[in-house]
Order: sequence, then structure tokens, then C-alpha cells
Amino acid sequence: MTAYAVIICERTTDPDALARYRETAPLAREKHPVAPIAFYGPHEVLEGDPAEGVAILSFPTMAAARAWYSSPEYQAALPHRQHGSISRVILVAGTDDPVDKLTE
Repeated sequence: MTAYAVIICERTTDPDALARYRETAPLAREKHPVAPIAFYGPHEVLEGDPAEGVAILSFPTMAAARAWYSSPEYQAALPHRQHGSISRVILVAGTDDPVDKLTE
């Protein structure tokens, strides 16, 4: 079942550290089956706290999403994001069922 990593950058705290994250994080995508669905484009917050940026990455399974996040390449980039921003990362399982079946 498809899984998604949702990365929400609420606020930049250190632009230089965030720049290092942007340089190093793509290395983790080279070894993992990931497809960007949304990648820091225009967005609109309808509820909740403001966000500077949002990325949604698609993976074939939750295990693949966890493997990407736990990879040595992403773990090397992670401290730069954590130092450079207030952000959240959420892994969420997709559904292969049509939406009408989910509301029955």
C-alpha cells in the first residue's frame, strides 16, 4: 500500500543550516523509491498554524518510507533541517480503496 511522507516547515530558524539540508537530503532519494507529489510549491493553510513550505513524498510502502527516513543519507541531512527550521515529518499510509468505499 502506498505511503506518504509529509514534511511541513513551519518556520526557518537558520537559513544556512537549511541550505545545507537542501544540499544533502537529495542523496537519500537516490537509493530509495520515492516520488515527489508536492514539493514546496504554493500552498494555502486552511486550518492550524501557518507553514512556510510543504512537501509530500510518495513511497510504495510504509516500510519503504521508514527505510528512506532511517537511511544513513537522510540521517546525515536531518540535523541540518532540525537546526535550520521548526518542522514536522509525518508518515501516513495511503489507501488503495476508492473514496466511496471509505465512507460506507
